[in-house]
Amino acid sequence: MQSKITASLKPADVEKKWIVIDAENAVVGRLASFIANRLRGKHLATYTPHVDCGDFVVVINAGKVKLTGRKLEQKTYYWHTGYPGGIKETTAGKVLGGRFPDRVLKKAVERMLPKESPLARRQLGHLKIYNGPEHPHAAQTPEAIAFAELNAKNVRSA
Repeated sequence: MQSKITASLKPADVEKKWIVIDAENAVVGRLASFIANRLRGKHLATYTPHVDCGDFVVVINAGKVKLTGRKLEQKTYYWHTGYPGGIKETTAGKVLGGRFPDRVLKKAVERMLPKESPLARRQLGHLKIYNGPEHPHAAQTPEAIAFAELNAKNVRSA
């Protein structure tokens, strides 16, 4: 009987790719789940949990993402100022209509990564989000992934 040995990647063996995703009309949760899997490297057969083996992900048109149901009015983001009674809240609709609409997608991805670890912070640093169709990473020759065509549920028209 042969024993099967599971290969474990070392940081020196990792080859990172660059991918670009157009987020226009994409559903936030589905897109965030796809991005989190790519950042962690879970799409690879050589996935190793304690090694940063994921790809660099560039997201364009992040301000044009869609939320399903009534999440624009009902999804609430909370934060604390640090002062007594300093809990603040805002809705997803206000964030998408505000100065930094890319924060909706960034927070969704951040909450799908491992919590409070140096590995998660490093992996989140490999996510580049832009509100418009332009990005400064053309020199890395990122591979375009048609996220909308992977599944019909990935895109909302209205």
